[in-house]
Amino acid sequence: MNALLVVEDVHKRYGKEEVLKGVSFQVEKGETKVIIGPSGTGKSTLLRCINRLTEPDRGRVWLDGVEVTSPKTNINRIRAQIGFVFQDFNLFTHLTALDNVRLGPMRVKGMKKDEATRLAQEELARVGLADKADAYPAELSGGQQQRVSIARALAMNPKLILFDEPTSALDPELIGEVLQVMIKLAQEGMTMVVVTHEMGFARSVADEIIFMEKGVIVEQGPPAQLFSSPKHPRTAEFLRKITELYGGEG
Repeated sequence: MNALLVVEDVHKRYGKEEVLKGVSFQVEKGETKVIIGPSGTGKSTLLRCINRLTEPDRGRVWLDGVEVTSPKTNINRIRAQIGFVFQDFNLFTHLTALDNVRLGPMRVKGMKKDEATRLAQEELARVGLADKADAYPAELSGGQQQRVSIARALAMNPKLILFDEPTSALDPELIGEVLQVMIKLAQEGMTMVVVTHEMGFARSVADEIIFMEKGVIVEQGPPAQLFSSPKHPRTAEFLRKITELYGGEG
């Protein structure tokens, strides 16, 4: 088992609704996997099952050879190795950008304050926000807040970052600045699993695209194949509709 992330036969049910119906895929180190599909199809639940923010009912997940889903696994240690960027930023509103970024390394990794401060400054610079270290979330645009969230994830030096529709809460003119940071991370070899409706991003950055619907993987493959000659008619229909809706880039 050489893949960095292995997801095997993951199921999740809420009451009578089966949200995930046996999802399996792997992510190699340095790969970017993009998950697309209609809303309500289990994409976000799948991400949350990977680091057990949501407990899967069945199935197994491994990160770098360690079984995340084993009851013997220290889940907090695993979560420290998995960055998670949410669609609604999840920043502490009473803390500055710098404090939001350095909190994890200090609390979780026991890093000294001056060392954590240097690290936070580096990560804020990495996402283009070196001049916003002392700003509070309310003083930042949505795009800037999301970039602080990415810097916060990076400060933990994760093996993997999960992105759950990171641009869906943003005004259209702010989406590009977040996607540019994500493109740069992909080029630097960060291992990422991204749930998104941004097809231009998926086409240009993904090593593989996974199309999900109704809790199952319908089709997966490299962007060129999926966009130009999808094998499943449902994939073709979804891509046609979302291209019409977002003008090819959405």
